Amino acid sequence: MAPAKRRNVSSAKSSELRVKTAKIDLDSIRERILESRKHANDVFDILEVLQSEKEKDVLGAVDACSKLFYTLLERKELFIGKLPEEEEALSGGSSAEEKYRIFMRHRYNSCVEILLEHLNHELHGVKESALCCLMKFAAGEGQYPLEDLDWSEHHIFPRELLQAVVDNLLSKTADNTLLISRFQEFLEMDDLRYYVMSSIRENVAKVMDKNKGAVLPVYQNNVFTLMSNISIPSQESELTNFMVKREAKPEDWKAAKLKDHKRAFERMWLGFLKHKLPNGMYKKILVILHDSILPHMSKPTMMIDFLTAAYEVGGAISLLALNGLFVLIHQHNLDYPDFYKKLYNLLEPSVFHVKYRARFFHLANLFLSSSHLPVYLVAAFAKRLARLALTAPPTALLIVLPFIYNLIRRHPSCRVLIHKPSTEGETEPLEDPYVMDEEDPVHCRALESSLWEIKTLQKHYHPDVAKAAMLINTPLPEQEDDISEVLEITAFELMERDLKQPQIKSIPLEFEMATQLLKGGGDVLAQHFSLG
Repeated sequence: MAPAKRRNVSSAKSSELRVKTAKIDLDSIRERILESRKHANDVFDILEVLQSEKEKDVLGAVDACSKLFYTLLERKELFIGKLPEEEEALSGGSSAEEKYRIFMRHRYNSCVEILLEHLNHELHGVKESALCCLMKFAAGEGQYPLEDLDWSEHHIFPRELLQAVVDNLLSKTADNTLLISRFQEFLEMDDLRYYVMSSIRENVAKVMDKNKGAVLPVYQNNVFTLMSNISIPSQESELTNFMVKREAKPEDWKAAKLKDHKRAFERMWLGFLKHKLPNGMYKKILVILHDSILPHMSKPTMMIDFLTAAYEVGGAISLLALNGLFVLIHQHNLDYPDFYKKLYNLLEPSVFHVKYRARFFHLANLFLSSSHLPVYLVAAFAKRLARLALTAPPTALLIVLPFIYNLIRRHPSCRVLIHKPSTEGETEPLEDPYVMDEEDPVHCRALESSLWEIKTLQKHYHPDVAKAAMLINTPLPEQEDDISEVLEITAFELMERDLKQPQIKSIPLEFEMATQLLKGGGDVLAQHFSLG
């Protein structure tokens, strides 16, 4: 479908009169056009109502166009092949049949052009109606192609029309989230989904190159919304739902091959993620990365550039980026030696106060769960957490202390951090060799230090913290502590728990209760003075 220059669709009839009887007229006009070709010019009346300012009239015209032109597609009464200029063709020596087909094909193109404009209409009802009509035309063009090609050599698919629909869905100024959610039902068709992925990639490349890679929040949100609705079947045998249905399909038809779907999916995402994104979008993508994106890619390790860039954003996004890298390392054999160095550098005092604290320690516990990590690395994490614990709130300490104990349990060689040689006889306190400002855990000298910070916390003002710190004085049991129970604990919950503690009825002060201190005070004083 190649949109032609729109012809004037006005008529001499009164617009007001026609609007009042739009529904009746449109139905009768459509029937007259389909019954007799002598009424072909009446199509201009339908196209004019299609551009009305009233929603009800536009919806009626969309319905009329949908039925009219789909029927013409079925009857093959639209010109097939490269469309000639209308004025030249109608004034030439073509047959009446040929002129009619050319005339109606130009009207069809005008209708499509108006419907594409309606995808940006201010009223959602008009947008949705136009979208459904365009997709019906796409199905019609797939079943009754307007291109003059041999099916045995080519797979004919209305790619040009689909590209135009995608281009309008991915608006740079309007949030089309609601309209894209309506478009999602069409993505269940395997061939259409394949060509939509290609259309998205072409659109992103064109738009971002034109804007020199600048951040376009509205546009990029529309792209993400559309892409995140695309999922790929896990097996090629599941590729059975096609919009264009033919008895025989070419062997090289990519839309019917799972490997080509994965390749298109991968190219679409990589083409989008190579550009700078709004900060809020990194989090949206990273949250769905390991479930909805990586499993459908032919080479998941190609996401490393995006994940590295996401880590540099900082905060929760850095943590989520490390989660993505962790998946690539363990499930796709990615070699990424700086992983634990990046995790180590996320351990800052602010990590105890951010809203994603629970997620951070949950993932950190997962990342450090392997018993094959080098001792110096585990010692560095334990020591850094212990140092940060000196200024952490009680709710964080109830997470950090069990976390450190679990690290020591998994790596008994780290017990050297607890059992340091005695320093009796020393008149000066020893200087801690640990280098807190060192970014590389290899060079922080944690193994040369000790966990004296935990000993300090045994004097903490909160009894639960002091009790947890006292555990280091005794041999740690082999069973690890379940930190999931304390990850979400808040200061309010701690206070509520303390207030609900049962009160002690009597408080013992002496081994033997005093009986004569206040009783009979006068006699005691008299004896005192008489003795004097």
